Amino acid sequence: MMMPADLETDAARLREAMAKALAEDGVLADPGWRAAVETAPRHAFVPGFYLPADGRDGQGLTVWEPVTAEVDYGRWLAAAYSDTTLITQFDGDEPDWKAPQVRHGGAPTSSSTLPSLVVRMWADADVQEGHTVLEIGTGTGYSTALACERLGSADVTSIEVDSHRLEQAASALYGCGYTPTLAVADGLYGYWPEAKFDRIVAACSFRAVPPALLAQARPGGKILLTLSGWLYGYARVLLTVDGNGTAEGHLLGGTVSFMSARMHAAPVFGNPAHWAAGLPETGRAARHSPERITAATKEAFHLRFLAQSAVPDAQMTAVGETVHLVDVVTGSAATLTPVEGRWEVHQGGPVRLWKRIERVLAAYDEAGQPGPETFTLHVYDGGQHLRHRHLPGLPLPRP
Repeated sequence: MMMPADLETDAARLREAMAKALAEDGVLADPGWRAAVETAPRHAFVPGFYLPADGRDGQGLTVWEPVTAEVDYGRWLAAAYSDTTLITQFDGDEPDWKAPQVRHGGAPTSSSTLPSLVVRMWADADVQEGHTVLEIGTGTGYSTALACERLGSADVTSIEVDSHRLEQAASALYGCGYTPTLAVADGLYGYWPEAKFDRIVAACSFRAVPPALLAQARPGGKILLTLSGWLYGYARVLLTVDGNGTAEGHLLGGTVSFMSARMHAAPVFGNPAHWAAGLPETGRAARHSPERITAATKEAFHLRFLAQSAVPDAQMTAVGETVHLVDVVTGSAATLTPVEGRWEVHQGGPVRLWKRIERVLAAYDEAGQPGPETFTLHVYDGGQHLRHRHLPGLPLPRP
């Protein structure tokens, strides 16, 4: 199928409508970013993507439908200019968009982030004209295009660990007239050839702040990244670098999550039942419900990150009503099971996982349940600590 002759007209109209909607939502207060959104052709960066079907399959898995201009032009273009994250890859497997297949389940490994979040990231990093920026995670290249519109291509460097992803992004960027510096590189190590940068913005998440990024930021430069971990707790932080190998900054509000840098992804931990079988038969009443860190609320989102800082090597999964915590590093495990209106915890191994989390939850309550913006991350030679004036410091994993 050939593209309709009025594609560019349709796209321009939808771009303008998207920019107007984002401005009304308060996302595009800066006229420079609004102009970038009205100009950068997102559809050129997402020739194909997946959208979830209305129902799940017989095994309870999400059914992902491929969407391309050839399959459904209207749906493809409307989605390209919606404020939606578009999944472009699962499990590291690059789709054949000329003959795309429906997928059942799978772990997304690349996407085009929703435009409001892309603009929010650039704006939160205080990116201004004249800044040189490093973007970690080129992805489809759309966010790179927005930066090029705002700053000019010469001041933009973008790196991507997936060579095939970068090849496609480069083709789209150059085809649209953008010429940033692009490279296949691991975000953990930044990109020394173009350092130093005024701003570093990561579109993936890290367990701790990579030291190379501090070294590649100018004194007074800022780094915006998402911290995450194996409990899938997330927090965004804007760090200011002092030039002496240290940095600090406050956590930012909101509930933003990004895919992990591939070297920071959680390891496979096996069968939860095997771990549970080795736990003591005698348990105790849990002082806090696991729902405090699993509920679909902003507070639980924040608490999961704090809990994760106390047990950085733990992972969590639910089987039926039982919540399992597994730590493959120390060999520790815990289960929480509802029993007669309360939760019963069984723990084993050198680290009492739920006991550590309970301490954090208790301290959080005693401190008046402070929000993310009241926490400061300090990064210095030898460590990284999350601090609050009314709470004990929480260390991040060694980077």
